Order: sequence, then C-alpha cells, then structure tokens
Amino acid sequence: MKIIPTGKTLGASIEDIDLNIPLSDGDFRTILRALGEYGVLCFPKQDLTTDSHAAFGARFGEPDVNVAASGAHEPGHPEMMILSNMKQAGKPLGLHDAGQDWHTDMSYNKVIALANILHAREVPTRHGMPLGETQFRNMHKAYEDLPEELKTKLEGRTATHDFNKYWEISLSRPGTTRKPLTEEQRRKRPPVSHPVFMTHPITGRKILYANPGYTMWIDGMDRAESDAIVDFLFRHQTRLDYQYAHHWAVGDVLMWDNIGTVHYAVADYMPDEARYMRRLQIMATLDYPALVA
Repeated sequence: MKIIPTGKTLGASIEDIDLNIPLSDGDFRTILRALGEYGVLCFPKQDLTTDSHAAFGARFGEPDVNVAASGAHEPGHPEMMILSNMKQAGKPLGLHDAGQDWHTDMSYNKVIALANILHAREVPTRHGMPLGETQFRNMHKAYEDLPEELKTKLEGRTATHDFNKYWEISLSRPGTTRKPLTEEQRRKRPPVSHPVFMTHPITGRKILYANPGYTMWIDGMDRAESDAIVDFLFRHQTRLDYQYAHHWAVGDVLMWDNIGTVHYAVADYMPDEARYMRRLQIMATLDYPALVA
C-alpha cells in the first residue's frame, strides 16, 4: 500500500491496495491515521463489489441507514445509498445530492459521522473532462486561524444542528427528486447540540465543528450575537487556502473525514450526463484514540 499526498491542504491517493480484500489490522490502522492527517483519501481504479464496500466501511464504525433514503439504496444493503441523476423506467435510481450547501454529514445526529465512503460507478464527462467534482474545506486549519478572542469566547460552547435545515435547502433546488420530510422522519432526526470546537478523535487536535448546511445557532447566546458569530464562522471557512477539490474518475473510492472537513458536491452536469455513486456513511462509534495510539 502506497500513500501519495496531494501536497495541498487536504488529500492523498492510496494505491496498490484492493479493497475487495479484507484489511489487515496494520493496513486498517494506517488508513485510519491517514484519514486524520489528510482528510480526503482516494483509492483509484477500484472494482469494488457492494458487499466489499460495506465490509470495508464497517471496519471503521457502524454504518448509518439514512431515514430519508427509502427506495434509494442498493438491493440488500439499506446502508448503501445511491446518489445518481439516472433513471430506470422513468423513475430516479437514487437521490440527486449535488448543488446543495456546504455541510458536514450527520452533524445533526447525536452520534456524529466519522467518514463517508463513495464509489464512483458512472462519472459525468464533457469534452473528455470529468464533471461533478466534490469540494472540501479543512476545519483543522479553520480552527487554528480563528481570532484568539473568539476562540476564548466560544470555548466550551455548543451549537444546535438540525437535519431539516439542510433538507429544506435541498427542496428549493431546481430538479430535486426529494420530498418534504414526514413527521416520522422528523421525529427520528430531532435537533441536537455539539461543541463548536471539537477535539478530533484521530488527530487529537481541535477543529471547528460548524457548517452552513445544519448549524443553526450558538446555544445559550443572545440570538443576534449568535447569528453574527455563526455568519462569521461560515464566512471564515470560505478562505481559498482551506479548499481542496476532488475530480472524479470511474473506479474512485473516496473516503473523507466528516469531522475535520466540510464538503460540497458541484452540480455542473446535465440530466443526460450520467452520474452514479454508491455512498456509505460511517458513524464515529469506535475508540479511535486507542486505535491510532
């Protein structure tokens, strides 16, 4: 197994490994450490079966079953969501995830997500160039560069995250196949609170854990003051030196850190430019500090 860093704020390619073969304990630990160090890992040219995808992800934590993905998952794998603009017999094959706001998946959940693992089966192209890149921002760096007085002010504070905020944004996008959440779905995903500054379980360093997609306000703070601070935190994240973009190729397995990054899927392709991704979300359910010690 060979790890090749991008040399940018995020990202590394991991080559000479077949993810259909169960990981050794040593390779598992190496990948986990690399996830914390580089934030975004690409395993190129993988011919990964759905079963192998699920087994690989389960090494890193408990897979999540998305409450809003009914009918948009691989047969026999309710945890394996389909992200696609393709149709079969006139019906969407999966959810169309691109073009939404910057976010951190599962920040709206009491148990947060460690990682996403996507496998590219179809990648839209135009004139030989891939479309639909996924962009990331480095939340280790975002925390480090905050003004010291703001770090002091927000130390120990929590913020509320709400799944419905992101879903309502998604519903407003042209061409969405999503429907409003049912009352049952809302009950399964009530608002939750998390520290604004979180200690990353792999790196042991602090990160900024607030994202435009789900974060609502700073708990226990005057709403006007909270709104101003949250707006600053979101604008602070937009610095170009925090940003990294992954340009997809068929066969890519992309694994990214859902604690130390925020991400955005670019919708620059048309309905007839096919995209098909299998997505697995892994929850942070293991003792990661002990695993990387």
